[in-house]
Amino acid sequence: MALTRIGLAGLAVMGQNLALNIAEKGFPISVYNRTTSKVDETVQRAKLEGNLPLYGFHDPASFVNSIQKPRVVIMLVKAGAPVDQTIATLAAHLEQGDCIVDGGNEWSLTAARVSHTLGRVDPETLSRWFTMALSTVTCNSLLRRTTFSSRLGSSQTVSCSRFSPSGTRVNSSAAELSVAAPTIEASLDSRFLSGLKDERVAASKIFQGDYSSGETVDKAQLIEDVRKALYASKICSYAQGMNIIKAKSTEKGWGLNLGELARIWKGGCIIRASFLDRIKKAYDRNGELANLLIDPEFAQEIMDRQAAWRRVVCLAINNGVSTPGMSASLAYFDSYRRDRLPANLVQAQRDYFGAHTYERVDMPGSFHTEWYKIANSKI
Repeated sequence: MALTRIGLAGLAVMGQNLALNIAEKGFPISVYNRTTSKVDETVQRAKLEGNLPLYGFHDPASFVNSIQKPRVVIMLVKAGAPVDQTIATLAAHLEQGDCIVDGGNEWSLTAARVSHTLGRVDPETLSRWFTMALSTVTCNSLLRRTTFSSRLGSSQTVSCSRFSPSGTRVNSSAAELSVAAPTIEASLDSRFLSGLKDERVAASKIFQGDYSSGETVDKAQLIEDVRKALYASKICSYAQGMNIIKAKSTEKGWGLNLGELARIWKGGCIIRASFLDRIKKAYDRNGELANLLIDPEFAQEIMDRQAAWRRVVCLAINNGVSTPGMSASLAYFDSYRRDRLPANLVQAQRDYFGAHTYERVDMPGSFHTEWYKIANSKI
């Protein structure tokens, strides 16, 4: 056979489908997987789907040698140890000028380490960082349940979500960059809690019964309120994500155009939400926009929907229904729109127990108060 244009290592669902997609577009592709049955399965699918130009290999040497030079190998394997193992396996057969494209959701710091180890010309981890971030944006955007049969409803779906490292990493990035991202954090906490299936079953027996406030609900009005609340929460979620990206860009000196990013995602990203058009226009209007919330159009939409948003969150709380993402988004909005927050009390408390000092609104500088003396003088 003639040499192929590209190779792909890692044939789980995403890898297999990407390989078939590339072959379907007319590009000959070589595929490899540590578990050889996956290779055979992918080759068989390629035959059934029209004898696509896809060629499978059971050993890494034959796989690498089947690709034209300079070789390009897309790697789609589970983050962590499998990444290092696959790179080591392939690198033994690659030559100078060949390239491994990690298309998974490996942590950006790992990507930087691997880049340095393999001696890439440009070890920047921009693309890796974005892949990791977008995985979490997708989780926040979809929040959907998948069932084994169209006949099954959501009640038959196991309420336990498997752990993925991408959410943890985005939250770690937000914390390291000092960017508030409570909606994204809430999505991760929800995943952790969903994983505590046995504990939740036991707790449900202790705290038996659904709590009901006894409120009369107009279903049509509730549906409309939920629609508005979801949209407002979505704006907050995207605002937080864009702020993380902006902060990382500033830290690394990438000079990213956030409006252009939104356009690129709309054209070929896992999100592809029509909402991205709105985001692009917001940054086109003001490239230095501090937060999507204060874009005139988004600000008006939030204001138009906040009454419904508050009704939904209150109804959920009063009836014992957990809405972590929506509640976190509303708290984020309420905190962001306040010129003064309860943090002034926290600063006073820190000064009280640790003499950390505080600042005042009426004069510059740092101050410390002998709170014990004041308290004792009042006794």
